[in-house]
Amino acid sequence: MKHILLILMTAFLLTSCGEEKKNSVEKVLESNNLETIRAKRAELVNDQEAIHAKIKQLDEKIATLDTTKNVPLITTFKASHEQFNHMLELQGNVTTKNLLVITPEYNGILTNVYVKEGQKVSKGQTLARIDDGGLGQQLAQLQIQADLAKTTYERQKRLWDQKIGSEIQFLQAKSSYESQVEAVNQLKQQIAKTVVKAPFSGTIDDVITEQGSVVAAGQTQLMRIVNLEDMYIETEVPERYVADVKVGKSVQVDFPVLGKTIDTKVRQASDVINPTNRTFKVEVGIPNKEKSIKPNLTARLKINDYTNEKALLVPQSIVSENADGEQYVYVVTDKNNEGEGTAKRVIIKTGKTQGDVIEVLEGIEDGAEMIKEGARSVKDGQTVKVLTIESENDGQK
Repeated sequence: MKHILLILMTAFLLTSCGEEKKNSVEKVLESNNLETIRAKRAELVNDQEAIHAKIKQLDEKIATLDTTKNVPLITTFKASHEQFNHMLELQGNVTTKNLLVITPEYNGILTNVYVKEGQKVSKGQTLARIDDGGLGQQLAQLQIQADLAKTTYERQKRLWDQKIGSEIQFLQAKSSYESQVEAVNQLKQQIAKTVVKAPFSGTIDDVITEQGSVVAAGQTQLMRIVNLEDMYIETEVPERYVADVKVGKSVQVDFPVLGKTIDTKVRQASDVINPTNRTFKVEVGIPNKEKSIKPNLTARLKINDYTNEKALLVPQSIVSENADGEQYVYVVTDKNNEGEGTAKRVIIKTGKTQGDVIEVLEGIEDGAEMIKEGARSVKDGQTVKVLTIESENDGQK
């Protein structure tokens, strides 16, 4: 009985396969019979509709049995007020008013140089001396004449006080004495120019002219002196910031070469706009106790030009723009206990940017739950599931 059933099933399958092969698309196309081809197409269309109906039934059943909904997974953060300091980034060079190349005030031979490179000196200290060309001898002669004129004047004065002698003799003696004193003072001033003194306390950075050289007043460079204590950075600020960058504003100074950052303030802001490049100069004082900061060193400045004590900051990466040029973000509303809510598009007005965050001026309230990860893929009104609520700082990174 089993053998007979097996034979019948085999025969049925062979008959079906033969019939299917007979009615295959290839065979129908080979027949070149229009009616047969049309009939085969209609048959396939009917089969396709039936398959689509069955797939639809299966999808409906899957949706009924599957408890996990296919909703976008997102992360959010809550907007909150905080202080926002906007920084204007500029570049400047370190300089100092106590950097000077000393030149002589007198022509002659540099007879003595009393300092060497790297030596610390005090204000008024003698650094070098120039041959006075005989002015010292002239001063000695004038001093003798001045002493004689003084003695004559004093005697005439005593006589005049006793009503002895004429007034003209007294006045002549007085005039002669005063003239001699003036001549002595003038010559002393000339001789003083032969002595080169330190204009301020500092360090001799370079001795340029050697002892024995002939020097010319106001032309020959003798030595360079520098003081690294009173250092500052000078930079040029665009005129549009003239109302924001003022004396006392906080400044962060970064020295890339030194790997050093210091906090300081604006100590001077020019009241004049340069008509050539429409900028004004700003000076930023630099504490330099370690003497590591040198003149002409390049520095990067971050000047605080704007502060908002209660700012709402969001990452720039979550802000999008529509066809009308309006900026918008997504917030989560109507969230249930399972973390599911609705994505709502909110038009915002933004302010200044700093790094990767931007200030929101209008459109977002304090405490609003904003979408971070997934903000670019959700749609307005779409159901979303919140995975995590990041902290305020994480939301702004």
